[in-house]
Amino acid sequence: MIQTVLKRDGRVVGYNEEKIKAAIRKAMLTTPMGEDEALIHRIVDRISTTGDEQMSVESIQDRVELELMKSPRKEVAKRYIAYRDQRSIARRAKTRDIFLEIIEAKNNDITRENANMNTDSPAGMMMKFASETTKPFVDDYLLTQEARQAVRDGYLHIHDKDYYPTKSLTCVQHPLDNILKHGFMAGHGESRPARRIETASVIACISLETAQNEMHGGQAIPAFDFYLAPFVRSSFIEEVKKIEALSGEDLSDLYNIELKDYVKKPLDRLTGKERSLQHAMNCTVSRVHQAMEAFIHNMNTIHSRGGNQVVFSSINYGTDTSAEGRCVIRELLESTYEGVGNGATAIFPIQIWKKKRGVNYEEGDPNYDLYHQACKVTARRFFPNFVNLDATYNVHENWRADDPERYKWEIATMGCRTRVFENRYGEKTSIGRGNLSFSTINIVRLGIECMAIKDQQERIDTFFKKLDNVMEITARQLHDRFEFQKTALAKQFPLLMTRLWTGADKLSKDDTIESVINQGTLGIGFIGLAECLVALTGKHHGESDEAQQLGLRIVSHMRSRVNEFCETYHHNYSVLATPAEGLSGKFTTKDRKSFGIIPGVTDKVYYTNSNHVPVYYHCSPRHKAKVEGPYHELTRGGHIFYVEIDGDATHNPQAIADIVDLMDKNNIGYCSVNHNRNRCMECGYEDAQDSLSVCPHCGSTHIDKLQRITGYLVGTTDRWNSAKLAELKDRVVHK
Repeated sequence: MIQTVLKRDGRVVGYNEEKIKAAIRKAMLTTPMGEDEALIHRIVDRISTTGDEQMSVESIQDRVELELMKSPRKEVAKRYIAYRDQRSIARRAKTRDIFLEIIEAKNNDITRENANMNTDSPAGMMMKFASETTKPFVDDYLLTQEARQAVRDGYLHIHDKDYYPTKSLTCVQHPLDNILKHGFMAGHGESRPARRIETASVIACISLETAQNEMHGGQAIPAFDFYLAPFVRSSFIEEVKKIEALSGEDLSDLYNIELKDYVKKPLDRLTGKERSLQHAMNCTVSRVHQAMEAFIHNMNTIHSRGGNQVVFSSINYGTDTSAEGRCVIRELLESTYEGVGNGATAIFPIQIWKKKRGVNYEEGDPNYDLYHQACKVTARRFFPNFVNLDATYNVHENWRADDPERYKWEIATMGCRTRVFENRYGEKTSIGRGNLSFSTINIVRLGIECMAIKDQQERIDTFFKKLDNVMEITARQLHDRFEFQKTALAKQFPLLMTRLWTGADKLSKDDTIESVINQGTLGIGFIGLAECLVALTGKHHGESDEAQQLGLRIVSHMRSRVNEFCETYHHNYSVLATPAEGLSGKFTTKDRKSFGIIPGVTDKVYYTNSNHVPVYYHCSPRHKAKVEGPYHELTRGGHIFYVEIDGDATHNPQAIADIVDLMDKNNIGYCSVNHNRNRCMECGYEDAQDSLSVCPHCGSTHIDKLQRITGYLVGTTDRWNSAKLAELKDRVVHK
């Protein structure tokens, strides 16, 4: 006897014979003889009593067809079969419509989910077809009923759900020194160890590109200056040997000569070894500059993910005080300032300056001059962003200024905002680790559901009960995904699981990755703190101290629960201030359908990212820093503080330094600065107008309006979804 029914989406529900009766009756009513209630009852009774304890919807419908064909009412069977076919077509219609929109290259929220992806290209279309067909498979076969329901009801979003069946991980901080020293195998190609700066920069590109094809998230290098510095010296020695070959002079004493810096100087009036030394230095600087130019050019032109997306890459630097490290930093900054092509701003890699007292932040620090150069470059090119190594939660107890490998104990970010540092199951470091997967909670919906409760204490208490429930579902969902990911074989990720991930060198190709991936993190994100607070208190945290205290209480509670999950499931759970790009409008659309338009809550087509003050709220940078700063310590899965400034920042690099000072004063972990930058694609003219449609120099209307979408730059807004475009329109200057 049938007890339960397995539905098409994987849910198991109780058996209801009335649904079968209704379907047969509907088919009978379309025939001349009409309905036959006695026959309906006989067929349903026979199916109910002879069926298995649990049957699928399709199996039950097959039985109905068979019974109707055996009955005198064969015309009903034909109508029933036609009805099934129509329902099947209807179920496929949604997928068909999505596919047609992809084929026709329509600019909508489906095709513009990721602004870094060109879904108009054949490879991009193919990726999108795969994405849209994979997501239902995940829903039906890989999610539990509670997780699936939480997603369906708009409480939870599973990021990169289309990559779920591949068992891939999100991102990783590359231990580039491992590859540069030992080389690596990738597919049919083999890379030998690097010997000179040009080769080292190319291998860095290859490492990032190759790993991007093995993972679904970003790729980062945590200590770009330290990793490339040795190859500046080896290239310098090559230049000295060239002079030796030409002059016949023994200059071997210059090979390892102590240098304070690599600076180009004219050779006039220099003689002997002094001239040879300076000439070798000049040639070395030129080579480093060209290598940095090539690195930036490659990272903006080479593609990954089937050839439809520029590698989402980040590099961290700024703390190597050696002459060679300083040379790498200086030439990288100069190349970035010059731009790519005919002067365009490089979109990738996202560059992050590692700010550190005693190293590069205060006057008298060894790299203080390079810090000011970094501010100048940011004022024109948006990068580098700034990560604060002096933030209390970013300080490592092993860090020492005299340690040549101190970079191991320095925090590095993925650029978009993802942070990996603390580690319950291994060494505390960013290197060779990354995020495994993350999911985001719609805390706005939880707040809306509590709005009708008049008693404030009861309203807040109810909210926290709801939050606890969804957090538990999220933690279990991430654990389940981890359990699925860990069954992957090392050979599925030939670079990641040989040279990059911590502990991967101990794996053979047919081993599972189970023993090493717990070094990574599982992120529980949140979106819309501002709107959630408006729902609960009437105001957001930027305009109310009461709301701010509740906001800190909410995120602190999430942090406490995450710590509990670490103990329960034995993973590195963390709270993530979600960089919601494709997600920014999805939750809002669903909540509008359920609750209507609520002022200050659902009246925009987007929710505010994580713990940010709303983009439309007028306030000073100082106030914004004071409000958002405390959340950074709580969101150790990743966070960002950004400021919108007006005017032409190229003439005011001090404005950038002032923002970094705010980071230092407010214990902020990571920040970026947004400002206007327009560029004529025909003649290269640049200005900082709010709106430029015609170039005043050549009259061209082909204007590149550079914008930052979440944590990264996008040279055009053509690939932005409607929610992010609406958010962009609402952004106000902080002054």
